[in-house]
Amino acid sequence: MTFFRLLHLLSLFWMMAGIGAVIVPTWRAWSTKDMAVRAVMLSEAQQNESRWLISGVIAVVFSGFAWAAAENMNFFGTGWLLAKMVIYAVDVFIFLPLLGVGLRRVRYLALQAQKQGESTPELREALEDRVPVVFGTLIVITIPVMVALAVFRPF
Repeated sequence: MTFFRLLHLLSLFWMMAGIGAVIVPTWRAWSTKDMAVRAVMLSEAQQNESRWLISGVIAVVFSGFAWAAAENMNFFGTGWLLAKMVIYAVDVFIFLPLLGVGLRRVRYLALQAQKQGESTPELREALEDRVPVVFGTLIVITIPVMVALAVFRPF
């Protein structure tokens, strides 16, 4: 196993831990009816996104390109690698920012409501918004697709 392959594998574990640390509290938040518990879980998910998920995503990008360059892979001539890069780009540039915006909105409104000492209508509206659940689930769905592309190399 080359150094870059090992580095990429460790980066993938880091990113998967970040996805789990963000998506599990997000799913649990929408399974509860208690708005205070929901706000706490979504705040935790937002903190995990900025601490674990984003740094893992960045590590995967750099280690993946380093590994592919060390193996002399042609990014555009290898169909499975190009498809995987496109899916990853959609995850990073569309799904992840929309997930983050939804989580940050809830966190800031929860902090504002905590400072005021009562729940605000804006917080209740943000807690009913399904943006983090939808885009988090889409990220989770794309992971097995990218794994299948890397393992089976269909084209």
